[in-house]
Amino acid sequence: QVQLVESGGGLVQAGGSLRLSCAASGRTFSRYTMGWFRSAPGKEREFVAAITFYGGVSYAANSVEGRFTISRDNAKNTVYLQMNSLKPEDTGIYYCAAGTAVGVPTLGRQYDYWGQGTQVTVSL
Repeated sequence: QVQLVESGGGLVQAGGSLRLSCAASGRTFSRYTMGWFRSAPGKEREFVAAITFYGGVSYAANSVEGRFTISRDNAKNTVYLQMNSLKPEDTGIYYCAAGTAVGVPTLGRQYDYWGQGTQVTVSL
């Protein structure tokens, strides 16, 4: 069992930056592939980024590539999402997720555990 708690969301102007954190409970964090997803009103949940359990491989969606960076610190049981050059369309609730799928899965059903989410709002 893994419990995930996101933090770091907030209100930021377009062009600004935020760093989201996701703290995981348990001593097996390093065994999990971690991902970030987001949801917005009227839109389906969207994959944002994922990173392998050892942190050697990461992948970001085309919509955020070059602006968002996922990283992890297994010693701190934490995964991060650095978000730069934010746009209003990045607004939504951001969720972190943990799973045991191989590689960098992009589908929600490939993850087993989810956090409660943190709100990110980007204003003009």
